[in-house]
Amino acid sequence: MVRHDLAMIVRTSGAAMNDSSDASTLGQSAYARLRQMILAGALPAGTRLQEQALAERLGVSRTPVREAIGRLHAEGLVARPSGGAPVVHRITVSEVMEILHVRRLLECDAARQAALAPHLPVEGLLELRSVFRGFCEGERPTPEEHIAFDDRLHRLIAQTCGSNLLSELIETLKLKTRMFDKGSIPERFEPGCREHIEIIDAVLARDGDRAAAAMHVHLEGARAGIIAHLSRLF
Repeated sequence: MVRHDLAMIVRTSGAAMNDSSDASTLGQSAYARLRQMILAGALPAGTRLQEQALAERLGVSRTPVREAIGRLHAEGLVARPSGGAPVVHRITVSEVMEILHVRRLLECDAARQAALAPHLPVEGLLELRSVFRGFCEGERPTPEEHIAFDDRLHRLIAQTCGSNLLSELIETLKLKTRMFDKGSIPERFEPGCREHIEIIDAVLARDGDRAAAAMHVHLEGARAGIIAHLSRLF
């Protein structure tokens, strides 16, 4: 009888763990898909995020959608107007200029620290250098591919500093920048790739001042690109 009860407990516990794991997987999947839809513009700024409609669209229940919206709100990608449904956050011009200013402060320092870090991710940096060189000399990648490698470089430099907080701040601010420009300012493609190569070369040379200066040029270029893009629209 005791053995039977113990077996029942084990089976019940295992089922509970599996249910919890499945719920976690669904929540992560819903979060990743909604996040990508926001960044790609499939859910434009100002879109009301209704749990039931999104659950049906994603083929899940409302619970993982609710959890995903909560995470996106914490990241600043979703806003919660007083008394209303959550909406995709609308990044203003003044806000993106402020974001780029703060990014410049953080990421220039991150590049300087990365260049002086005890252990450099040399292989990762060389791989990214090769990728950006290929982008400049060969066929252009898709915007999604370019964005992925751009993110990877900025994330690698931030992580090399050894500060989790700095990495998280940079990641969040970079997300908000992309929400504004959608990574689609074509004239910034080649200059951006060459600027990335200069950042990598400076870090590999362990020249902190050069790395910080290269990052400054890169982020100023992004800022100028957004302003030029806006001037054509208006």
